[in-house]
Amino acid sequence: MRIDSHQHFWTLSRGDYGWMSPELDPIYRDFGPDDLAPLMRAAGIDKSIVVQAADTVAETEFLLGLADKTDSIAGVVGWVDMSAPDAIQTLEKLAQNPHFKGIRPMIQDIAEDEWILRPELDATFQALVEMNLSFDALVLPRHLPHLLTRLARHPDLNCVIDHAAKPELKTGNLTDWRANMSRLAQDTDALGKFSGLVTEAHPAATASDLAPATDHVIAEFGASRLMFGSDWPVLNLASDYQAWVDMADAITGFEGDAAKAFWGGNAAGFYSVTEPAST
Repeated sequence: MRIDSHQHFWTLSRGDYGWMSPELDPIYRDFGPDDLAPLMRAAGIDKSIVVQAADTVAETEFLLGLADKTDSIAGVVGWVDMSAPDAIQTLEKLAQNPHFKGIRPMIQDIAEDEWILRPELDATFQALVEMNLSFDALVLPRHLPHLLTRLARHPDLNCVIDHAAKPELKTGNLTDWRANMSRLAQDTDALGKFSGLVTEAHPAATASDLAPATDHVIAEFGASRLMFGSDWPVLNLASDYQAWVDMADAITGFEGDAAKAFWGGNAAGFYSVTEPAST
C-alpha cells in the first residue's frame, strides 16, 4: 500500500481559508477527491492522508465528511484550539470518527515563536499521547529549538515534522536548520515528511537544487523515519503530482524494505492505517 502522507482539499466558499488569495492563481479554486483520484492512480498511490488547511474545527469536520465517503482517504489530520478550555473534549468528539488521526496547529503562522511551549498547552499535548493521536508539526526553522523542548516534555508524542521544517532553500541559509534537524533525529522519535520542499526552492527547481536539504534529512532520518507526501495542491505552485513523485523516487533511491517504508509503511504505522480486507 503506497500512501501520500500529506495532501489537502478545500472549498473556497467555506470562507475559512484566510491565507488564500487570487494571487495564488494555480491553487485559487476548489480541490476535491475527484481532482486527486486520477493523479494518484497514475502515480500508483493507493491512499492519502488529508491535512487541515484552515484553523477551524468546522473544516476538520468537513474533511471527515469527505473521508467517510471517499475510500482513498486513509485519515484526516485536523485542527483544534489547543489552548481552549474544551480542547480535550473537542479531541474526544472528533476521535469518535475513526478517520480522525491527529491535529496540526498552524505554528508557522503564529507570531509568537515560543507558542508551542505555553504551559496551557501541556494538558492537550498529554491528551494526544493518551489518546494515541498524532501531532503534525507545521514549523519553520526558527521553531525547531522550541519543538525539541516540547518533545523532551512528551517523549511518547507521535510527532512528524511537516515539509522537513521548510528549510530556506532560496537563501541557502541552512546551518541552524541542519543542526536542529540533526538534534531532532538523534534526541527524539519524531518522523519527517518528505514533502513541500520543491515549493521552498526557486521555480523549476531540480533534484540538485533540493540536495542541500534532502541529502541531510535522508542521512539523519533515513528510510525508517521519512514518509512521502505530495503537499498537493499547494505543490501546483511549483510542480505537479507526477513530477514530484518521480523526483522523490530519484532523490531517495530507496529499494526493497526501505522503499516500502518510505512510500507507505511509515505513514501507515504513524497514522494507524490498516490494509483493506481482501475480498
